[in-house]
Amino acid sequence: MTHFDTIVVGAGISGATTARILHDAGRRVVVLEARDRVGGRVWTVRAGGSTLDVGASWIHGIDNNPLADAVHAFGIRTAEFTVGSYQPDGRPIAYYSPTGARLSDAAAARFSADVHDFDEGFARTIADSSPRTSFGDAVDATLGRLDWDSDRLDRVREFLGHRAEEQLGVGQEDLDAHGLDDDAIDGDEVVFPDGYDELALRLTEGLDVRLGHVVTRVHWGDDGVVVTTAAGSFSADRAVVTVPIGVLKSSDFTVEPSLPEPVSGALDRLSMNAFEKVFLRFPIKFWDENVYAIRQQGEAGRWWHSWYDVTLDGRPTLLTFAAGPCAQETRHWSDERIAESVLESLRGVYGDRVVAPDGVHVTRWQDDPFSYGSYSYMTVGSHCRDHDDLATPIGGVLHLAGEATWTDDPATVTAAMKSGHRAAERILQRPVPFHEIWSPLDR
Repeated sequence: MTHFDTIVVGAGISGATTARILHDAGRRVVVLEARDRVGGRVWTVRAGGSTLDVGASWIHGIDNNPLADAVHAFGIRTAEFTVGSYQPDGRPIAYYSPTGARLSDAAAARFSADVHDFDEGFARTIADSSPRTSFGDAVDATLGRLDWDSDRLDRVREFLGHRAEEQLGVGQEDLDAHGLDDDAIDGDEVVFPDGYDELALRLTEGLDVRLGHVVTRVHWGDDGVVVTTAAGSFSADRAVVTVPIGVLKSSDFTVEPSLPEPVSGALDRLSMNAFEKVFLRFPIKFWDENVYAIRQQGEAGRWWHSWYDVTLDGRPTLLTFAAGPCAQETRHWSDERIAESVLESLRGVYGDRVVAPDGVHVTRWQDDPFSYGSYSYMTVGSHCRDHDDLATPIGGVLHLAGEATWTDDPATVTAAMKSGHRAAERILQRPVPFHEIWSPLDR
């Protein structure tokens, strides 16, 4: 059995960051990756002349962000595309009423003002909420203090429900009231016209990455770790496990001895979401000019309520999300059935202007055996500290890392990189400037 200084389980951005730092510090590191590619939930599909980031798409805020610094240092091309945490304004948005009529600029501005007014009271509600308060309960409590007519209340209530779904892929009744406490963006957001996967490829250059190595068991003890795969077992002084929590909580992946507190409790309280992307490419553009998003209010937008114009390569493309309850209910639908459901909603807005797509791509992260979902969220009763508690070092030999283990901005690639950086620092027992990830002295 080959022995290493460190085994990193998973070649996503978190694992790649950890391994990059340790390798450049002279440690003997092996990365065991179940997939036939690096990147994990950063996955770019190239087909028919299009480049689609079917996993992570954005850097959410480039100011003071080491992820953005890495992308810039590697010379990876980006394009500004600021979504703004599902905010009601800030970018040109075409709003459509429950009857399918486009809101005037004045009406859209009034609606946006209502959301901003609600958000101010909502922050106070969450700060004062008792344990085990759901996001939906906090929404209802805040709306109950507003002297608005039923239509204004309904529009804001549904908007907040869509915010929970689109931000974290979960219905508002299943999300803890504090689940979006970190919902803030510093600076512009950017996407990747040539594909986000270039970041993973650059981070793993020169590393010992073993693809197709599905880890089934991690045994840890005073003398180190043994990691079992179908391709054989590997031993090391320590291991950094970066698999998504959907895998950690599955029967496919065993940690022995069992994870201790506070790690185990944090893992129990966090969960994997239901969130899928639906890309539709069209031969022509039939939607509103000069907008980055189209939003449908009312029951007609219960599932498909927001479409984003992601035409980055000249081919007219809309992106929408099957999120939370929608993702769960459409989970076993065919791509064709999902596309037709989306198109039917678009016809409610644009009528006969809607044309048949010439390309459809639907993600299936819920059924991916190496993730079982897209990213993590806080269940009702969880605590913000659960993210950091999940990364508590175990026995001096085992570390967990990944987007779910970072408190400030979980569920992001930024969180994945920062958590991998933290794991490496703990192993090396010294600070590591972020710039060493992309500009080590010996490379």
